[in-house]
Amino acid sequence: MRWRVLAMLAASVFAVGALSATAMLGGYRLNLTPSEPLGLWRIEQTHRAATVGDLVFVCPPQTPLFAKARRRLYLARGVCPGGVAPLIKMVAALPGQHVAIGQSVSIDGRPLPSSTIRPVDGAGRPLELYAGGVVAAGMLYLHSPFVSSYDSRYFGPIPAIGILGFARPILTYEP
Repeated sequence: MRWRVLAMLAASVFAVGALSATAMLGGYRLNLTPSEPLGLWRIEQTHRAATVGDLVFVCPPQTPLFAKARRRLYLARGVCPGGVAPLIKMVAALPGQHVAIGQSVSIDGRPLPSSTIRPVDGAGRPLELYAGGVVAAGMLYLHSPFVSSYDSRYFGPIPAIGILGFARPILTYEP
């Protein structure tokens, strides 16, 4: 009897591991962050450059700012360099576009919806703000309309080379 329980437990662990590996290899990711709806997402390969409005999976660069964000738990653990999970963000500005930061964000003089600036995080710690400016070549300004999202309002534009693919919701829930 005891060996049957152990065998069932081992089979269950193997099945969960196999399912997880298959999902990862198939480009599926589970989003448990407040940047986009919770649930199952798929990374779709890109066959063109990202444009404004595209929702993308992107690995953040390994910088002191992102290391601090990981320590503050703004970023989950994952497969990107630095041990962080890919971010799901919308491309809001491309190279050559001007980003202005005030109480909210404007791009080329047009207000970016749902871009209110928060001076502190949920734990009351001060948030560093991007100063604004022209998005440099090879960079993207990323945004999420969710109020508690950690995006380019705080870390600035990041390298487009970090894009893993387009983000497609498969089965999501928005509380």
